[in-house]
Amino acid sequence: MKFTRRHDLDPQTRIDIVKDVWINQGIYGKMTQIAQDYHISRTFLYQLTWAAQHHLEMLFSDPQQIVIPSESLFEPLILLARLEGNCSIPSLSAILKRLEYQPNSVGYLSETFHAYGACAPSTLSMPHTQLVFYLSDEIFALQCPILVTLEAQSTAILKIQLASERSAPTWQSHFEELRDHHFQSIGLASDRGVGLVAGYQAACPEAIWVCDQFHEFQGIFKRCHQLERQAYRAIAREHERAKTFYNAKSEANLQKRLEQYERAQQTCEQAMAKYDQLDLLLQLLREALHFCSDLGQLRTVVGVRSELIAILTLIEEIEDSKLPDLLKPIWSHLDDLLVPFKQVESIHRDLLDLMPETVVEALVLAWHHDHLSHQSYGRKKRYHQRESQQWLDFAQGLLDDQFDRFKMLVFEKLDSIVKASSLVEMVNSLIRPFLNTCRGQITQETLNLIMFYHNHRRYKGGKRKGKAPIELLTGETLESDWIDLLIQRKRKAEQNASAAPTPPLELIPNDQNPTRPTQMPDEQLSLEDVADSAPRWPWVDAEAA
Repeated sequence: MKFTRRHDLDPQTRIDIVKDVWINQGIYGKMTQIAQDYHISRTFLYQLTWAAQHHLEMLFSDPQQIVIPSESLFEPLILLARLEGNCSIPSLSAILKRLEYQPNSVGYLSETFHAYGACAPSTLSMPHTQLVFYLSDEIFALQCPILVTLEAQSTAILKIQLASERSAPTWQSHFEELRDHHFQSIGLASDRGVGLVAGYQAACPEAIWVCDQFHEFQGIFKRCHQLERQAYRAIAREHERAKTFYNAKSEANLQKRLEQYERAQQTCEQAMAKYDQLDLLLQLLREALHFCSDLGQLRTVVGVRSELIAILTLIEEIEDSKLPDLLKPIWSHLDDLLVPFKQVESIHRDLLDLMPETVVEALVLAWHHDHLSHQSYGRKKRYHQRESQQWLDFAQGLLDDQFDRFKMLVFEKLDSIVKASSLVEMVNSLIRPFLNTCRGQITQETLNLIMFYHNHRRYKGGKRKGKAPIELLTGETLESDWIDLLIQRKRKAEQNASAAPTPPLELIPNDQNPTRPTQMPDEQLSLEDVADSAPRWPWVDAEAA
């Protein structure tokens, strides 16, 4: 919606507007009629009314009982409720009304968040070229795709885009814009989205692409869960048939129930055998995809290939009709699964040039258990933490003064290897509540706001605890929290907008009603334009709507 500044509304005209509203308040349709008579927007009309009511309350109230909320409370409150609390705008409006904060309308809050999102970028920019590894994915708002790209190590959102479609040219321009903002990609981990992969390969032909292992094996792990449920149902069926057999009285009925029990027992054994076999092989599959063995030896492409072929062959031999169809895409994409292990081989050669093999294996095992500890809970988590510390102590005894340097080197190199894009699902889970509260009607400004919040808020747990993604990406510590930074950015944008010269407005005479203010080309007024003439609430910034 477009608004135009009304310089022709003098203070007396504004007072007349408020008087008309005060006299006719509660009468259906009068507010719209007054707004049309004065050629103003209803937003401006309500703002004048709120301001007048506030100052009248201050004028006729006991000064000792007047409690004015702090100016620094209102904006942080609505930002925290909206972003940290995932509060919908109608719910936030209800909260503000209950707390007697004004303005509290849905329209005002929507425009305010839109203004915050407009001053936040949709693409991060770096002063110098930076090598990064991308994690990209798509999430849908109704029929419109949202294209998201993260940096793998810091989890910072580099670009978030509300697109009309997700074809290869759209993704190509997405990655090319990141390159224009000084991001140089060394690789991408994602699912097999046709447009995503084709667009990336067109924009970055020399970079590597890593298939996401979660999506590759999702079908076969889902089938394992199905077989588990079938096995439990078969056990319950066998137990039921056993009870029925014990309750039989006649000889003929006993024989019939016995046959039913034997068939249920046979079905149960088959179901349990299929689940146990698949579950065991999938556990071996997980271990085969680890970067190192239980002895700390980094895996090679040849070794992993042979292990995968053996495990997949054994899975095919399980008597289940759905497994062969699930294994077909895995067989065809086997080479893509081995891409991370090429990086492992290269890192292994580099490490052996710097330190003995025994030290390498000890530090690799320490990293391996530390990595698994972040994915485990309870006893298993404590077990991995103890194992990691024991191998670190062992390596420290061999290295002495060089321990810290070599430990940091090994951990950084192994952390740089990416074999899944599952971290991007974290951002998807951050966006989905906002899609639910707005019923899919999300805007680019809202996405910008989500991106700013994610990049500048500090993690409350995990290995990145106490650090914001933007700090991990740039290596620079933030001066304050994300709320203050966002408010400062909005203030700066407003100052730049007010400092910019505005062209003179052409007045259109109103011959039909000379007593009314002269009508402007657009008869509506923005909230930001009211600050120069309308009285304001003391806790709302005079320059902001």
